[in-house]
Amino acid sequence: MPSALDRAPRALLRSLFDAAVAAAHPQLCVPPHLPAPPANGRTIVVGAGKAAAAMARAVEDHWHGPLSGLVVTRDGYGVPCLKIETIEAAHPVPDERGRAAAGRMLDIVRAAAADDLVLCLMSGGASALLVLPAPGIALADKQATTRALLKSGATIHEINCVRKHLSAIKGGRLAAATPARVLTLAISDVVGDDPSVIGSGPTVPDPSTFAEARAILAKYEIEPAPAVKAHLEAAAAESPKPGDPRLARAEYRLVATPKGALAAAADKARELGLEPIVLGESLEGEARLVGAEHAALARKLAADPNQKKPAVVLSGGELTVTIAGRGSGGPSTEYLLGMALALKGARGIHALAADTDGIDGSEDNAGAFIGPDTLARARDFTLDAAGCLAANDAYSFFRALGSLLVTGPTFTNVNDFRAILIQ
Repeated sequence: MPSALDRAPRALLRSLFDAAVAAAHPQLCVPPHLPAPPANGRTIVVGAGKAAAAMARAVEDHWHGPLSGLVVTRDGYGVPCLKIETIEAAHPVPDERGRAAAGRMLDIVRAAAADDLVLCLMSGGASALLVLPAPGIALADKQATTRALLKSGATIHEINCVRKHLSAIKGGRLAAATPARVLTLAISDVVGDDPSVIGSGPTVPDPSTFAEARAILAKYEIEPAPAVKAHLEAAAAESPKPGDPRLARAEYRLVATPKGALAAAADKARELGLEPIVLGESLEGEARLVGAEHAALARKLAADPNQKKPAVVLSGGELTVTIAGRGSGGPSTEYLLGMALALKGARGIHALAADTDGIDGSEDNAGAFIGPDTLARARDFTLDAAGCLAANDAYSFFRALGSLLVTGPTFTNVNDFRAILIQ
């Protein structure tokens, strides 16, 4: 087999990303966790997220017995199903299609009987797609709150805490609404794989509170609409907490995780003759700052005479972007631009950063690539790298260089993926 150094850096890095994504594809990870059909009742499938339609298809392909149900997924992430209805809706800011689907889903589980099985399929993106505002809150108010949180630099844990306390379906409320047995199969896209955070936990107890939701809005100086403020201050309908008897028949299984995806990438690296250095799947922080920190680490490893080469540094997690400019991009491209500026053209270091769902931020790319020539090529194109970073315009920067990674829908979501090749 050719050595890793014989392969183009971009192709090598892309192969590691592909291995991580493939390990979390629903057709691979869902079937081993399917239960036996109920002895007497029906099997009803509900779900939400970027992988929801692909998960529903995997259930159909491996299920023996009757099925019915409804799932909602992001626009462009639909997969044809024969028995389970799939609806596409907007993400990350919810829309009326998501609200209507969530309302129907709640009605479906309320109508289930004690002998039935509700199979709930959850994946990243479900928090925005499964939107059903609490009574008295308009969809437009929830949309405005979501936009403000996304721009603020709040973590996904914080965003989902607020979402749960503005919802009639999240934070355990979906499972609490049915007498049926509920089994959730989830693909995790959150740091720590906390079921109460994945998709804002519609089928699990919610340890967060109205007070915490209010504190998060205050922390980021977000002034919500009057109806949102009044609902949070009244705190009249707290979400089901641990020990709530309404959730006694609910079970939860993780079928794919960021850690498993990184392990698959590390195995692929070894197969290609690279030494994988795994930083972990739980990295958080401001994207551009983490990019600079990783640049320093890469320089140190490249200069270390005792470091086995070639090597690849792998990491995952959920980086954030505090939006101050008017550009476009996402955490992965902003991480890479911060990293490129810090590397200053250091030789032998290439990197890829991408979101495993195929969308970095709100544009059409999963992520991007950088190499030793990134800043030099930018100067040739009269691109101001530092100016693009200040304007939160990493997408335009990498598009001009032809360095975007565009995958299209991956039909899964196990958070961010980053690989730094040190030759």
